[in-house]
Amino acid sequence: MTKFNGYALLAALCAVVLTVSAAIYIGAAADDGSDRGALAVGRPDPRGAAAPVSAGVWVGAWSAAPSGAEPGTEPAGMSGRSVRNVVHTGIGGTGARITLSNLYGQQPLSITHASIAVAAGRNEAAAAMDTMRRLTFGGAPSVVIAPGREVVSDAVRIAVPQDSDLLVTTYSPTPSGPVTFHRHARQISYVADGDRTEDVSAAAYTGRTPYWRYLTALDLLSNEAVGTVVAFGDSITDGVTSTVGADSRWTDVLGRRLRQAAGSGDVPRYSVVNQGISGNQVLTSGPGRPADNASGLSRFGRDVLERANARVVVIDLGINDIARHPGRADPDRIVAGLRTLVREAHAHGLKTVGATLMPFKGHGNYRTDREQTRQEINARIRSGTVYDEVVDFDRALRDPYDPRRLRPDYDSGDHLHPSDKGFRRMAEVFDLASLKGAAPARL
Repeated sequence: MTKFNGYALLAALCAVVLTVSAAIYIGAAADDGSDRGALAVGRPDPRGAAAPVSAGVWVGAWSAAPSGAEPGTEPAGMSGRSVRNVVHTGIGGTGARITLSNLYGQQPLSITHASIAVAAGRNEAAAAMDTMRRLTFGGAPSVVIAPGREVVSDAVRIAVPQDSDLLVTTYSPTPSGPVTFHRHARQISYVADGDRTEDVSAAAYTGRTPYWRYLTALDLLSNEAVGTVVAFGDSITDGVTSTVGADSRWTDVLGRRLRQAAGSGDVPRYSVVNQGISGNQVLTSGPGRPADNASGLSRFGRDVLERANARVVVIDLGINDIARHPGRADPDRIVAGLRTLVREAHAHGLKTVGATLMPFKGHGNYRTDREQTRQEINARIRSGTVYDEVVDFDRALRDPYDPRRLRPDYDSGDHLHPSDKGFRRMAEVFDLASLKGAAPARL
């Protein structure tokens, strides 16, 4: 073989290697194992907005269900201001993408700039050094979201540590209200005048808000988890009485338990996301079109089935159907609604874990006939005829001296919602191995 032929053969081999490597890279970065469709991979820019390069799968790292239209934001929305949402992720990753929603908007929402960064510290508006990344949408830095729609950003390369706060900032220059929001964030986020989207400093972010605005999901490309647990529920899942900024909802504690035990025995490597909405019911939606606080039945597809790599759904719904019903709520209808959710989950390959309904004696909505309905529903849940697995929140948190009440140290004081200690106890009740597995062919 001549020297020229040897060089030609070497060049050909290098070309093959590069082609195969590129195919592997694109597959690892863009395939999340879900049915949400292909993700546009962002073009590189000077700020580092590029597709992530490390192996892993897309999983949910944080989410918040849109709960309604923010009062007082019609028609201007957040025009001329930068909205910096602070969100917490338990797992780490090497790439990120976000979902923005204009579900409750009555006009197009124009986002001209968006960014993501690791926060410099817990509950802070300042970004950690060298973590600010510009987000793009189909390769462009701006996007217009039609009323009632949502958009997923391109992937961006960013090193996200475990157990960290992230800053997701958007800027809209034009009126576009009302704002789609999540009311009970239990987390302080920030607002600045003008386009301060890529400000690393917190100096301009003098406005504070208890809401999450526009942002409904954050996914990470991660090798720490292979699937997502979706917690689907009402204010108890939403964590409305948990300490602000402490990430002490039962879903947060469950995520930490899974992370610490991952890989041991039969414990699956899953992340946990929270899709609780305060006041949510299985059967009944709130007023408006689209409905504020959509029923569990109507929002299940959006808030559970569309989550990245969802494998398991934990359902804790029904107490509001009982407590807010003007007469005696029908346990047959509530259980039928829960079984409909289970069928939908099974049709998409998700395993279901159902929670018993916790006691609420002492709350303003308590009545003896409502207590009887709760007991009837819990009996059916415990019988194994509703869900694949059962987590018994009622038994774990009730007062042993009066089982119709929460145990005093687990009670936030309103006799319905748990304290931080109660939320921690809820997470401790889970048999982590029970989260592993797939949906059965039939229940």
